[in-house]
Amino acid sequence: MEKYQEIERSIIKKYRKEIWGRFVKGVSEYELIKENDKIMVCISGGKDSFLMAKCIEELIRHGKFKFEAYFVVMNPGYSKKNLDLIKENAKTLNLNIEIFESDIFSIVVKEEKSPCYLCARMRRGCLYNKAKELGCNKIALGHHFDDVIETTLLSMFYGAELKTMMPKLHSENFPGLELIRPMYLIREEDIIAWANSNNLKFLNCACKFTEKIKNDIDNTSKRLEVKNLIKELKKTNPNIDYNIFKALDNINLDCCLGYKKNNKYQSFKEEYDKN
Repeated sequence: MEKYQEIERSIIKKYRKEIWGRFVKGVSEYELIKENDKIMVCISGGKDSFLMAKCIEELIRHGKFKFEAYFVVMNPGYSKKNLDLIKENAKTLNLNIEIFESDIFSIVVKEEKSPCYLCARMRRGCLYNKAKELGCNKIALGHHFDDVIETTLLSMFYGAELKTMMPKLHSENFPGLELIRPMYLIREEDIIAWANSNNLKFLNCACKFTEKIKNDIDNTSKRLEVKNLIKELKKTNPNIDYNIFKALDNINLDCCLGYKKNNKYQSFKEEYDKN
């Protein structure tokens, strides 16, 4: 058996419950992939996006309906070492990837106040344009369960707003394009376990900017702060992350001070005296 076949087998056998089952459940429950979809699968070089690509490949082979997938890597200015690692992993995983160039890193490195925010916006724009070029109607990103929980708490703690990372979104600036997150229900610890069990090494962060100031970012990263907080809370309540996730699907509007819908604010006072 070839190395890539062993890796594929581990997804649907060894990690059937933790990875494959949750992947299929997320795709089905949130109706992320439909017949005749053309999906651009975005591979950043990390463990999450590479695993997502393999899961989508498995779904093409064993799913109940036909759809197409294009495995795409955007090169925003990776070092040769990091780009070579991406190519090597694609070869190991038997993934036929297309790499297209951009100059995002050279632009972002000049930004002092919020380079990560600018980089994220520019990346998204480049990916949408590439998806249109390929004739795709969907873009798949590798965000997982832990990303959802962390984003929710970040919004509460630092944005004074309760919102989360959705499993799918319609693009506001690119009509006809939809963003989907097929890894939505898969936990990061299981992705790490899968990678380690197959002796796979992926990029963690390939950004030239963060490589230079990694220690400063580690000390000030709000996402890392929230990740560590959840880890600490799980020591006394192992289900804390799951409860946060389910709370987002069980919001009681009768007990909220206010909420937004279509950017319009609604206060509880407006309905209070009607009851």
